[in-house]
Amino acid sequence: MKKLNLVLLWHMHQPDYRDYETQEFVLPWVYLHAIKDYTDMAYHLETYPNVKAVVNFVPILLDQLEDFAQQFSNGKMRNPLLKQLANPELENLSVQDRVYLLDSCFLSNHDNMLKPYPSYKRLYELSQTFTKYDDNEIRYISGQYFADLLVWYHLVWMGEGIRRHNPFIQKLLEKNKGFSNEERMQLFNLIGELIRDLIPRYRKLVESGQIELSTTPHYHPLAPLMIDFSSAKDSQPDITMPHCSQYPDGLNRVSFHLSSALESHTNYFHQKPTGIWPAEGAISQTLLEVMTQQNCEWSASGEAVLVNSLRASNPNAALSDKNNYLYQPYRFSGSAASMLCFFRDDRLSDLIGFEYSKWFAPDAAKNFVQELEHIYHNTSGEQDPVVSVILDGENAWESYPYNGYYFLQDVYHLLAQHPFIQTTTYRDYIADAKNRENVSTLNKLTAGSWVYGTFSTWIGDHEKNSAWDLLCSAKHCFDQVMSQNTLTEEEKTAAIRQLSSCESSDWFWWFGDYNPAHSVASFDQLFRKNLMNLYRLLKLPIPPQLYESISKGNSDNGESGAMRRSS
Repeated sequence: MKKLNLVLLWHMHQPDYRDYETQEFVLPWVYLHAIKDYTDMAYHLETYPNVKAVVNFVPILLDQLEDFAQQFSNGKMRNPLLKQLANPELENLSVQDRVYLLDSCFLSNHDNMLKPYPSYKRLYELSQTFTKYDDNEIRYISGQYFADLLVWYHLVWMGEGIRRHNPFIQKLLEKNKGFSNEERMQLFNLIGELIRDLIPRYRKLVESGQIELSTTPHYHPLAPLMIDFSSAKDSQPDITMPHCSQYPDGLNRVSFHLSSALESHTNYFHQKPTGIWPAEGAISQTLLEVMTQQNCEWSASGEAVLVNSLRASNPNAALSDKNNYLYQPYRFSGSAASMLCFFRDDRLSDLIGFEYSKWFAPDAAKNFVQELEHIYHNTSGEQDPVVSVILDGENAWESYPYNGYYFLQDVYHLLAQHPFIQTTTYRDYIADAKNRENVSTLNKLTAGSWVYGTFSTWIGDHEKNSAWDLLCSAKHCFDQVMSQNTLTEEEKTAAIRQLSSCESSDWFWWFGDYNPAHSVASFDQLFRKNLMNLYRLLKLPIPPQLYESISKGNSDNGESGAMRRSS
């Protein structure tokens, strides 16, 4: 009987939020997503052991989770929110700390994470009456207000699976206000426990065969651009390039990120990954060749990359019906031919990412399965189609009521009992000899990403190109200092780590006036701080332009900016 193979790939990623000079975690998103999303995604899979999935962990996220686990073990916290959660003397907070908590503890989707909770909503309404620039007024706010604020902020960022099954969390929700220092410490310790348990939970899911874990080059670099800026012209011939013609020694840097990721993944999960989800699904012919040299068996990208590649390989190709070309793996001719490439169904992925959150959960789950059934009935031949649904495993759920609990439970329930839709992993799919017969070869790969099939999210406008020019200049200095051999081995290691953080794709993602101003400001400042730290580690003066912001964003944009539609 014909089957439809469904691969759900949940991509778990956060950039490095550490200031390597102070060792402080500047932003809290790693541990907040850990207790909300990484716990919930494991919970849903544990609840439905017959549902398979691929979970992609970026190594720099794992490094930060491990860092937080160590902080909870030694009691030396390096994040200001966690420090204050465990602070027994909130009455004595400085004005600066009070303003920080008022600015930080309401950052969430208010429709789903503030309005449903009257006590937390009341704290927000009170905060709007305070004049944050009046020191005397700020000093009037009681320590109990900040105690309740800190507890509530962490409660609304708690995973729904924890909320429903942890008696202590249920007790706090019932109490509503007036939280004691002892209760704050219990909450603090629970957060530490949840973070310490994350990697072992996913490791157990791997050992059971339910999930496949894949990886991404270590610090999430936009690898095709690092290898060759001109790869952006494959899909956008008229795109404006940065002033620097190439990223210095970019191919070796990409090889470093990849080999480091494979080593890191093996250390965390006790087995080498079979495949790679490259940062942003961004691929090029050279990148596939690098991954093939590292014995990677599969990779994946966006639907538009496949369409552009099909057109480049055969200008007369009929592409009006994606049922005829999307739901199968491909290989590209040349030295990367041994690797299989899969391409996401952009529409289905975007339905989960942006649309189903507005639906009644059972209707959304039923519609998703009906969409798959439609693909099943409309793909020709006897070959089993393989449908790839790939998206963030953390950012989408903030837009759903109850962190997507009902949608994920309903859709996993329907998939677990479906007669001809079978969830699988890329590793298991490739291992089936029958599936290897359903592979087509393309003569040309058009470089691109899952966003629009281009690299325009990371290069091409003035602000993004300016950031590349600043990074290229820093890399030239890095290469020069390293060649002079004036640094100790310890100093070299610190400089390499700092450079790697500067190479993350996330900085370039956020630059642009289509992103919200408050988010752009945070990432702009952290990117420039990373570059400043690199110059300090190289023992060189800091260029004056690093003291000026690169991008300001759009103050009228209320969206989070953390997710983007594929088209």
